[in-house]
Amino acid sequence: MKRFVIAAAALFVLALLSNARAVKKAAGECDLGVAVNANFSKAEALDAIMKRYCAEALPGVAMAVYTEAEGWWAGARGYADVENKVPMRNGHLQYIQSVSKTYMAVAILCLKEQGKIELDAPLTKYLPARYGGYIKDAGKITIRMLLNQTSGVPEYNSHPRFVARVLMHPDSYFSAEDCLKSIAGEEPQFAPGSRYRYTNTNYLLLALVADALTGDHAAFIQKNIFRPLGLNHSYYGNDHAYLDGLDLPESYWDVLNTGRPANFSQLQQVTVASSKGDDGIVCNPIDAVKFLKGLVEGRLLQTGSLQEMLDFVKDEKGGKRYGMGLSYIDLEGLPAYGHGGGGIGAGCALIHIPSHKTYLFVATNLGVLVEGALAKMADEMKTEILITLLR
Repeated sequence: MKRFVIAAAALFVLALLSNARAVKKAAGECDLGVAVNANFSKAEALDAIMKRYCAEALPGVAMAVYTEAEGWWAGARGYADVENKVPMRNGHLQYIQSVSKTYMAVAILCLKEQGKIELDAPLTKYLPARYGGYIKDAGKITIRMLLNQTSGVPEYNSHPRFVARVLMHPDSYFSAEDCLKSIAGEEPQFAPGSRYRYTNTNYLLLALVADALTGDHAAFIQKNIFRPLGLNHSYYGNDHAYLDGLDLPESYWDVLNTGRPANFSQLQQVTVASSKGDDGIVCNPIDAVKFLKGLVEGRLLQTGSLQEMLDFVKDEKGGKRYGMGLSYIDLEGLPAYGHGGGGIGAGCALIHIPSHKTYLFVATNLGVLVEGALAKMADEMKTEILITLLR
């Protein structure tokens, strides 16, 4: 998940954004494209969890579940727009934040299957020279290291220079080159390939590589992922305008950790629309689950490529951590995998539990980027939902 260094500048941003956005109209219930099981056995329990957490402080929550035994269920509680009391609905799109990395990894593996990229080739073979100059020892980094988070490249979005730019110019879009300039010449975090550390820069670089190979990596994702799976409520673009007019919830951030989140929708949308590869996709909950389900079922990649995604590298303690765009999750001894996402005004998780043949996507329009009481509450809600599904 992305992490910014938050300081006194947050108060300045809050003042700038208080009247920055026009109020959106409520999103109608869209055609979800699946038959939702009205008799889903866990529906009442899952709805009660969402209702309770929204009553306690979360603005809104939406989720979708698929199990092989019972099919589809989707639900939503709370508000998409707190100020105007617009209810959160299944038709609202959600910011999936770093879950976008899974899509980016699939795109790179599609290119591998098409013979356009070698995973163990150096980054410099594919990355345009104008970008490679910002990364020290770029020639020692492979595409595989970027995919499994073992490259050692510095983290751009925790760099003070980048953070200050974003917070002090909340209406200003930034480019991939702006991100890389903030870490220009910085020493690697460790020797490439020697250890694991999650870094958003890895996936930003993969997006630039994919752009160089395809001309437009976002269009490539639409063609090779969205369309084959019928993801008609998923959006991603290589510009800044693709989010305009979409049925997105308002976004809230408990910036002062007082339990009273403020509306930071403008900053949320600008940062998401500016982020490529490591973030940027929005979709409704059903589409998120359809994506992971389609991936697992072999509808996007060959069996060997999917196995590479599930080849999890280990941390210093020997625990499985990250494959290629997928995180390993230990659910009280049960293996699961997927990805989490967190932004200034949103948080989510997309998870597959193989033993239960279950898929889950859950999202809130509350920022979980920075630790705080409400961010902790969102995580506790996710845990309760998972426990309910495992019973």
